[in-house]
Amino acid sequence: MDKVKKEQGKRFLVVANWKMNKTIREAEKYIEELKPLIADLKVPIWIAVPYTAIHTCREKFPATIAIGAQNMNDASSGAFTGEVAGVMLKEAGADFVLLGHSERRQYFHETDEFINKKILRALEVPLKPLLCVGEGFEERETKRTKEVLETQLKTCLKGVTKEQMENLLIAYEPIWAIGTGKAATPERVKETHADIRTILEDMFDQTTAFRTPILYGGSVSASTTEELASTEGVDGFLVGTASLDPQSFAKIAALSENVL
Repeated sequence: MDKVKKEQGKRFLVVANWKMNKTIREAEKYIEELKPLIADLKVPIWIAVPYTAIHTCREKFPATIAIGAQNMNDASSGAFTGEVAGVMLKEAGADFVLLGHSERRQYFHETDEFINKKILRALEVPLKPLLCVGEGFEERETKRTKEVLETQLKTCLKGVTKEQMENLLIAYEPIWAIGTGKAATPERVKETHADIRTILEDMFDQTTAFRTPILYGGSVSASTTEELASTEGVDGFLVGTASLDPQSFAKIAALSENVL
């Protein structure tokens, strides 16, 4: 693993997740405010937006910023009223897609098996899947975090090849930290990210385990950025609430750049 680390060097990216926020007009205003704030930054920035804002964001953001969707269906087309296919997202201008977010699992009852079908379809499109995994409060308290993550990863990534893993990212989002203002401690994040890499190594190999970017998400804010960004094994952030304000998000991105 150390040899692979030397070859890879430090990498970091900051991903915004707007969730179900911002109309097209609000998105346009956000873009105009954010662009000058991040113009000189070198840290890669990705933004996951509502379906309706994908085309607008792709047209108005510079090409260096990746635009993504927050969900997709596992079919390429069909009689699925209200659903959106990956090929549609790609044509609208999406580069990546969030899959397996805890809110999808909790409110829309998405299973690991269903998420697996979406991941395989996204890779086929191709869109880069950003797979979200994480444990609940009770699972954390009963020390079953690694067990939960292993189940999620092995099921969600079933059938994914080592080659396909080069186009996939993982976000560790402890459910108890999302939207609560309670970010996980750097020690816990370091330990959990190490567990994820161990699981990936068992599933694939050491090189794949290290080269797969693992982001942290869960109440990321400007006040926690520097400490978490410098934590071993953290390759980026998935930012929710704090990404809705361009000033706040730009500050997180700027502070993250210090680790590069």
